[in-house]
Amino acid sequence: MLQFRYLVLSLASALIFSAPVLAGKLAIVIDDFGYRPQTENQVLAMPQAVSVAVLPNATYAREMATKAHNSGHEVLIHLPMAPISKQPLEKDTLRPEMSSAEIERIISDAVSKVPYAVGLNNHMGSAMTSSLFGMQKVMQALERYNLYFLDSMTIGNSQAIRASTGTGVKVLKRKVFLDDTQNEGDIRRQFNRAVELARRNGSAIAIGHPHPTTVRVLQQALSSLPADITLVRPSSLLNEPQIDTSTPNTTAPGSITPSPRNPFRGVKQCKTKQKPQPVYASRFFSVIGESIGDSSLVRYMQHQWQGWGLK
Repeated sequence: MLQFRYLVLSLASALIFSAPVLAGKLAIVIDDFGYRPQTENQVLAMPQAVSVAVLPNATYAREMATKAHNSGHEVLIHLPMAPISKQPLEKDTLRPEMSSAEIERIISDAVSKVPYAVGLNNHMGSAMTSSLFGMQKVMQALERYNLYFLDSMTIGNSQAIRASTGTGVKVLKRKVFLDDTQNEGDIRRQFNRAVELARRNGSAIAIGHPHPTTVRVLQQALSSLPADITLVRPSSLLNEPQIDTSTPNTTAPGSITPSPRNPFRGVKQCKTKQKPQPVYASRFFSVIGESIGDSSLVRYMQHQWQGWGLK
């Protein structure tokens, strides 16, 4: 009996230690490629799973896209889209009020300037991605080029997933921005946050930029990646379930949303034609007395007193 127990425990231990460890998948995309070849070359020296997003109108767009592809990195188009904030727009920035033909022209031009691209993500774009009508036109254009869309999530109510319904376009969502600040400690904390999200949810996408500080942090962090985290390309996550937390935004592009009506504004005060008569305290007690006298309880007591309740 003792030998049997020992055998069972040995088999259980072997199964536990031989069971595969489920790794979290972490994808890293470096935006704004095409302007800083010196720093960008350092990114291309990182593991091939690190992907790059190239601005189509950048000075070295074609050169860096080609170099990235030849180095084994996945290439995306980093396309400018209109933000909500008022600021100068770059050339060929997508806007919600653009026609389908204009949006298709801009995306076609971007595809020709960024060779080997397999996906597209938005540069800025809070106004564009929050417009359902605008993003539907984007998805229709992307479907023609077989590109996936990586939503940079520059606004919480992005309509990207909703707009992709009925098309063959796959949508991914950014989970962490690595370098909102250029502080090395902040970037490292954001990277660790991306690792934790990948571990907890099974996968996570982090976006950074080719800043020297970001490059330095990634060089250190990727060389000591935890054993349970696997670095992957974004395209390997296309079949991962995506949760759409948006609410429908069907406001037509260019329309002005009316302000909610104030029901208390403009109500005229009723004014009497004659001067109100003064009300004295004695009248107050008279009204109370009349109310009490007419109450059901007092009338019942009166009837009882008068003998109505006697048989």
